[in-house]
Amino acid sequence: MYTTTESVTIGHPDKICDQISDAIVDAYLANDPDSRVAVNCMGAHGTLFIGGEVTSRGQVDHSQIARDLYKDIGYDDELKINVNVVPQSPDIALGVDTGGAGDQGIMYGFATNATPAMLPEPVVLAHALTRGLTELRVQSGFEWLKPDGKAQVTFKGAELKTVLISCQHAENFSQQEIEKRLRKHLLEPLLGDLKNLEILVNPTGRFVRGGFFADTGLTGRKIMVDTYGGLILHGGGAFSGKDPSKVDRSAAYFCRFVARQLVKRGLSKQALVKVAYAIGRAEPLMVEVEGEHNGGLTELVKQEFDFRPQAMIERLDLKRPIYRKTAMNGHFGNPEFPWEV
Repeated sequence: MYTTTESVTIGHPDKICDQISDAIVDAYLANDPDSRVAVNCMGAHGTLFIGGEVTSRGQVDHSQIARDLYKDIGYDDELKINVNVVPQSPDIALGVDTGGAGDQGIMYGFATNATPAMLPEPVVLAHALTRGLTELRVQSGFEWLKPDGKAQVTFKGAELKTVLISCQHAENFSQQEIEKRLRKHLLEPLLGDLKNLEILVNPTGRFVRGGFFADTGLTGRKIMVDTYGGLILHGGGAFSGKDPSKVDRSAAYFCRFVARQLVKRGLSKQALVKVAYAIGRAEPLMVEVEGEHNGGLTELVKQEFDFRPQAMIERLDLKRPIYRKTAMNGHFGNPEFPWEV
């Protein structure tokens, strides 16, 4: 059976929007840990739109956060920025203020003992490749490498078959030299011998225009890249731009946390935790675990883990400005995140 997963660099237009949205979340939480934030961005050809709903005692300069982050990622062009952020609907607050879920929805969390990161190997490798592109870009001799990029890996069973790298580059740098340098400085250190692999680098032969110059970016459009690479179920809700009262985010993190505990304790080689909520209601409508001992694991999890929104937030200490980093190379697998401990 073949499996394929992908990852994108921090300079990909969708990831730029995710990072700006989460940097805004962080700024509000730094000023007021009880902030309610739902902010989305769309970037397109020189213009960035920031819109959303916020209730907070803190004040945030949305435009300045966006400009600073855009420069930090590696872009030097000026953006025209339009902001339309308004107070959150009081109808939603009625349920959240009493400890209920900020929305309805289904969330999933997965863990496996297949890798130290407790993620499927294709997911780990795809992120390692895009992270490597970003790390190379700041090194001497790689000034030709620009912020936008993607990586994709295809496995047949447990065997890696194809690696695809698409990287934005300076106009005067040859395709032959790009592939040569990436093989030597990115692929060989990660993969070792490449002779039995199909290696594809910039298949069109040119990738000079990138970021918002070439494409439109949207917050939340890379939800499969952000989680389990399409290999595991996803409830549909994106994470970036949302404070932890939104169970789309906090419950997905908590499900991952619980799944990790089950695997770490040796109760299952892999575990999938599923939960569902109704807006304004604290108790979940469903908690279920798929693993090697399905029935027993579900009952154990229900007894030991509290899936009410406020309980999850408190257990993982989520009212902190920790979210911009989650929007960079996936929300799982980084030991700095509390749900990965």
